[in-house]
Amino acid sequence: MLISNEIIRQMIVDFLSTTSLNLMGENFGEEKMWDTPLVGFAAASDPIFKRFKDADACGPGHWLPEEIFIKAFPATSAQNEELAVVSWVLPQTEETKSSLRREKEMPSERWSRSRILGEKVNEKLREYMADTLTNMGYEAVAPVSFPEWTRLDSKERVYTSTWSERHIAYACGLGTFGLDDALITPVGKAMRLGSIVVKAPLKADERPYTDMHAYCLHFATGKCNACISRCPADAISTQGHDKIKCRAYVHSATPEYIKEHYNLSGYSCGFCQTKVPCENGIPPSLRPIPNK
Repeated sequence: MLISNEIIRQMIVDFLSTTSLNLMGENFGEEKMWDTPLVGFAAASDPIFKRFKDADACGPGHWLPEEIFIKAFPATSAQNEELAVVSWVLPQTEETKSSLRREKEMPSERWSRSRILGEKVNEKLREYMADTLTNMGYEAVAPVSFPEWTRLDSKERVYTSTWSERHIAYACGLGTFGLDDALITPVGKAMRLGSIVVKAPLKADERPYTDMHAYCLHFATGKCNACISRCPADAISTQGHDKIKCRAYVHSATPEYIKEHYNLSGYSCGFCQTKVPCENGIPPSLRPIPNK
């Protein structure tokens, strides 16, 4: 089968619409965890991936697409120009977002289920896409699922990793960063991200921005502080996102509550992703003007 952007996009949509893993479960019946996904594409040769190695981005430990591909397929000959990067956005449902809007200190059950169990769906989707495309003759790897993927300490960024799903989505034209470091996408920032690197002749999507904060009202106008007031950990200010405060709250305060109230093992938060102007999409005044 000759692969194409649309075939890959449909594979992702079909997986989410058919797998029973994408159900909330328990008392939520057939309610889905994730809404219809967005998918973006970038050429592995795009210079932006090298810029992610800068200290003020992800740092030198962040993989280039060809670096992780060679790790996964050392016997495969592949020029950088032959590789493509595919990124997807899994949007939270309206039911999940509205449930968290009502909360102030601890996450709702729907949000916690989508963060903990929903990320397992994302993990399976990464695995499915990489394995299926490889079996079709298009070698593919999901970098975050690769055994050597790891989190990294960074002097400039505090925490980073060998493959940042947010930066990859930014490269694929799917969104830009907010004051809280979350990605603001056309379906908002209440979502999860995944990606693969594949040896396939795919067309790169246009990146409709050059500013990494193009969709954030705070950076555009200096007037929006909605995510600051939403944060129960006081980890967001006009100076940005305090990752240490954020991590301490999420990992120490929420797991016990989630276990006691929802019988789930894990952590979640997401307050800065709801009850904000960018919850459901790019703020109207900042949306790109479509090409005529």
